[in-house]
Amino acid sequence: MTALTLNTGADVIELTREICDIESVSGNEKALADAIETALRSASHLEVIRDGDAIVARTNLDRDKRVVIAGHIDTVPVADNLPVTRMLQDGKDVLWGRGTVDMKAGVAVQLKLAVELSEPNVDVTWVFYDHEEVEASLNGLGRIARNRPELLEASFAVLCEPSNAQVEGGCNRTLRVDVRTRGVKAHSARPWMGENAIHKAGEILTTLMNNTPASVEVDGLVYRESLNAVLIKGGIATNVIPDETVITVNYRFAPSKTAEEAFDFMKVFFEGFEVELIDSADGARPGLDLPEAAAFVAATGSTPKPKYGWTDVARFSALGIPAVNFGPGDPNKAHADDENVPVEQILSCEHALRSWLTN
Repeated sequence: MTALTLNTGADVIELTREICDIESVSGNEKALADAIETALRSASHLEVIRDGDAIVARTNLDRDKRVVIAGHIDTVPVADNLPVTRMLQDGKDVLWGRGTVDMKAGVAVQLKLAVELSEPNVDVTWVFYDHEEVEASLNGLGRIARNRPELLEASFAVLCEPSNAQVEGGCNRTLRVDVRTRGVKAHSARPWMGENAIHKAGEILTTLMNNTPASVEVDGLVYRESLNAVLIKGGIATNVIPDETVITVNYRFAPSKTAEEAFDFMKVFFEGFEVELIDSADGARPGLDLPEAAAFVAATGSTPKPKYGWTDVARFSALGIPAVNFGPGDPNKAHADDENVPVEQILSCEHALRSWLTN
């Protein structure tokens, strides 16, 4: 098979189209990773390291500081939305198709700048990684952090996740619990001989429906929390009164709260029921009071906002590296069948990052 190539000499809009049209659903990133690696190796100012289907490219100019600029190259499954098309939508010039928002427009900005900026004002480590859209254990950035942590050493990081071309600081933390009700089995013709566990679940669902999510200020940004039932299972047959029901609840909470504190809150919130912790993921405080973050915000002319969803800025935070989200695209369009990104936002992000790295 002929290797696919990317034209980094094209404008960033065309480069976005080329990157999107190389399908790279999680687990199938190799062709795109190969093309990105080839493009990066064409730039003599970059040291290029490959780890599976993740590529790290970095300058070694002995600058006083080093920053990481990262983005994932995989997407969720295609839904009849490739190849990418350019069109007018609601009066806006957009690129429409899978990956345009999450997050190949950001990757295109990274790749173009990585190849073109041979003398940035800081040393830059560019990271293009795989398996972000699937289970955390496969995440390419996490793999690099475990196996080659020295490759991610930096004073600041930018994750090019979609943020409407504005800085979004930190990210909410998340955990999942199973809330369990117990009953007694009986024949459904004689329900009075048993105790219906599914009926008891109504109290849990009513409590969730009546809950007003908290808004929590952290480092000047207000994070909106959320608490939602996401799965429910119970019963073994249509003629048996169920003796157990399990409701899985997802809690998204502000980065000022620890996982232990969040789990304690869940146990109080569902008092009287069995509550089991299933998993949790750390978030990241915005850290906008740090000099590097403040300088980046100033350079991009952004009014920072909180990131409600979980992103890999949390991985940088765990390494002690302050990080922000900054990339083209509306996060609400990520994974949508009509995923599309305004061309203006791609150009804006390219200009902002180029100015930050050269001025």
